[in-house]
Amino acid sequence: MTDKYAVIGNPIAHSKSPQIHREFAKQFENTDTPQNISYEAKQAPIDGGFESFINDLKAQCYKGVNITVPFKFEALLFVAKTENGLVKPLADKARAVNTISFNVDGSITGDNTDGIGLVNDITKNLNFEIKMKRVLLVGSGGAAFGVSQPLCNESPRQLIITNRDFVKAEIVAKILSELIDTNQTDTVCMAKRFDELSGMEFDLVINSTSTGLSNIALPIPDSIFAKDCLAYEMFYGRETPFMARARANGAQVTDGLGMLVEQAAEAFHIWRGVRPETAPVITMLRNI
Repeated sequence: MTDKYAVIGNPIAHSKSPQIHREFAKQFENTDTPQNISYEAKQAPIDGGFESFINDLKAQCYKGVNITVPFKFEALLFVAKTENGLVKPLADKARAVNTISFNVDGSITGDNTDGIGLVNDITKNLNFEIKMKRVLLVGSGGAAFGVSQPLCNESPRQLIITNRDFVKAEIVAKILSELIDTNQTDTVCMAKRFDELSGMEFDLVINSTSTGLSNIALPIPDSIFAKDCLAYEMFYGRETPFMARARANGAQVTDGLGMLVEQAAEAFHIWRGVRPETAPVITMLRNI
């Protein structure tokens, strides 16, 4: 029997997730643990109907779904209010769910693999150690919430949150400061306005905003990119103004394709109990 999975978003036709999960399944074809799955991209309605859309998939015996823009917060609410629904700690702290499991006993589990995906891409694929580094996270929306706690778990020296809406940046920084275990890390977490970044340097700069979609340049000073800085654009698919700015200032630059594959691998592991290799899939997608 084929186990059914899907990714839910709007728009969704561009999604690489079906291809990624098919490639993951192929890795186990000639092993003791073959993965007989299907994985589709499905577009849910934006103005209401998300909950019934997910319930329909559950009724059709889907085993799980990934959730992407703009439904991650709705997915959190859906799992939280469902009888026998469980929101995992990472999803709860991120205030977003991107992986839902429909379990055999009828329960539903909501998790968030975005932060783990980002950290794994940075530390494993890019061989960049976050511990004791100066980190700047640009943005304070759902994407920033999703990755901030896993970043803190890597014990950077400091994690600065900046955003056009400074109040939102302060909220993220306050929540993170309350979550940090001071017995485990000396990480300093705080919010800064864009104009307060002048004179500061960072070893890792992450753009979690949607500016890559609209070609809007961020009002960040050139001085933030320290020597050997890694500039990470969570958007993927083309050169963004953030990437061009970082490159012009000598930073090592990458997009979020590796994060996409790594977060998918975490979801695959949650659902299937086996962990696929990510490097060959990242290489394949970059060569298309």
